[in-house]
Amino acid sequence: MKLGLHLGYWGAGNDAQNIVLAQEADRLGYDVVWTSEAYGSDAATVAAFVVAQTTRVDVGTAVFQIPGRSPANTAMTAATLDTLSGGRFRLGLGVSGPQVSEGWHGVAFDRPLQRTREYVDIVRMALARERVEYHGECFTLPLPGGPGKALTLTIHPVREHLPIYLAAIGPGALAMVGEIADGWLSVYFSPDHAEHTLGIVRQAREAAGKSMDNFDVVASTSVVIGDDLQACADQLRAGSALYIGGMGSRDKNFYNQLVQRMGYEREAQQIQDLYMAKDYAGAQAAIPFSLLDQVSLIGPKERIRDRMIAFAEAGVTNLTFSAVGSTIEERIASVRAMAEVLDMSGLAS
Repeated sequence: MKLGLHLGYWGAGNDAQNIVLAQEADRLGYDVVWTSEAYGSDAATVAAFVVAQTTRVDVGTAVFQIPGRSPANTAMTAATLDTLSGGRFRLGLGVSGPQVSEGWHGVAFDRPLQRTREYVDIVRMALARERVEYHGECFTLPLPGGPGKALTLTIHPVREHLPIYLAAIGPGALAMVGEIADGWLSVYFSPDHAEHTLGIVRQAREAAGKSMDNFDVVASTSVVIGDDLQACADQLRAGSALYIGGMGSRDKNFYNQLVQRMGYEREAQQIQDLYMAKDYAGAQAAIPFSLLDQVSLIGPKERIRDRMIAFAEAGVTNLTFSAVGSTIEERIASVRAMAEVLDMSGLAS
């Protein structure tokens, strides 16, 4: 297993801290640092800044929003970041959700699986420096009947094959990840339910004649180190309530649906009802401790070590976490402690 660090959204008040954390992860030999975007800072600019402040660690996007960029523009950005970093860039993609896709980018949230499949096709064509001519259901290049011509990317990425990761939650999306991606960016991954998530990815790869060798399974989680488990879990309630209760719309909240598939149907509905009624404290309190414990790493180092082993045994190859803490000292301590825990576990690769 390898370690990754998720920096979260830029502009959230911890920008200077995030660079310090990225540099510490670089010094400690972490595998990758991820940047993200929603409808604030963009992941590409932050990734370029992190690349300039580090020397060894890979930098990835978790995720570039597919409705926010044409596939050709994504290929240009990915190739540029790969050259700037000396071959340290990883491209993570996701369709976002209907509120952001339609409300922010003005792109209809229809046929998300087909759109993603075609998007990846075009990005790979461009990165391979093929002449991009594509006739799909969602994308047609060049546009017919006009002056456009099929073009070739004019710069060379450092690597012949730049890895493409996909963020996916639902069963159909998970199957597509297994079929076409180089890695899976998971959220709320639970080793106890891996057969219903990673199992789908694995089956799809087998059906496509592929193995899990060199396929990167990234579990995105949060880490809070301490002796009081309830207090550790409480630090995760606000963020979890936002995603489970308030992300997307009432009928299209993929995080809420995932939690329901994990066996928390009633609780997921209650969290959403409370959050949408603006009872944020009530929504946070309604999150079961057992759910937070399944999808996060909380407690003393020894307990986190045991959970890390459980994640690895479930098939996770990269444990990416957000360092939770109110001060930079606490967050740096978490980054250092996780490197120690990885050594303790005997899983370091």
